[in-house]
Amino acid sequence: MRLENNTKSEWTETIKSKRSFLDLRFKEIWDYRDLMSMFVRRDFLATYKQTILGPLWFIIQPVLTTLMFTVVFGNFAKISTDGLPKILFYLAGVTIWNYFSESFNKTSTVFTANASIFGKVYFPRLIVPLSIVASGLIKFVIQFALFIAVLIYFLLKPNSQIHPNAFALLTPLLLILMAGFALGTGIIISAMTTKYRDFSYLVSFGVTLLMYATPVIYPISSLAPKYKSFALANPLSGIVETFRYGWLGSGTFSWGALEYSFVFMFVLLFIGVLIFNKVERTFMDTV
Repeated sequence: MRLENNTKSEWTETIKSKRSFLDLRFKEIWDYRDLMSMFVRRDFLATYKQTILGPLWFIIQPVLTTLMFTVVFGNFAKISTDGLPKILFYLAGVTIWNYFSESFNKTSTVFTANASIFGKVYFPRLIVPLSIVASGLIKFVIQFALFIAVLIYFLLKPNSQIHPNAFALLTPLLLILMAGFALGTGIIISAMTTKYRDFSYLVSFGVTLLMYATPVIYPISSLAPKYKSFALANPLSGIVETFRYGWLGSGTFSWGALEYSFVFMFVLLFIGVLIFNKVERTFMDTV
């Protein structure tokens, strides 16, 4: 399309016959940033639009989960919490884990859940999973505020064994890593479900298994040496342990573990974007 006036002509749209497999069009995503903001608002408002308690579920969910973990794993199973208060230990794990699990669950259904929109109008499809990861930050902030409130309560108690430290400043980096894992894994599963719907039934089950393979309900220090190596092979383990170590002063911290998580996340995200870029061209024929 070309706009003309008395002085010049300017092209506003360019139609290309071919698109390279590595043509990720990040500039185009930036040009549609206003649409991404609209999707973020939509995701946040639509989540609890017709519920009685509304956004209070952002707080109720982690509280109920933390209480269940405290009773089942803390009181009945007697799993170690590294000497930390059980409620605070489990709430720390739940807070950082919830961001990953919810972002992953939603991005894993991007193609099937948005087929009606994708089939009617053009825009960079990658905007949708990016908006899901971004809107999840709003919920994380609310749950993180709850965690800080509980943390302050225990800090003010006499003889507190909690010692936040400078590694808590790594929280933004940890969120980026979690967002990258959720986005990369989610869009790979979403691309696969366009042809093989079976994958959608495995998502919830897979996320639950992954949580038990990640030190959310137990510290790595409590594992036997033969199991500790398996836990550390999970790239999410270092993220959860660093979050807990920074805010509570107890846990396992390693720069090597974070480097491993970053490299793993980068490779996974790159592969995911490439697969997404390929599938989005033809998915309407199979959805």
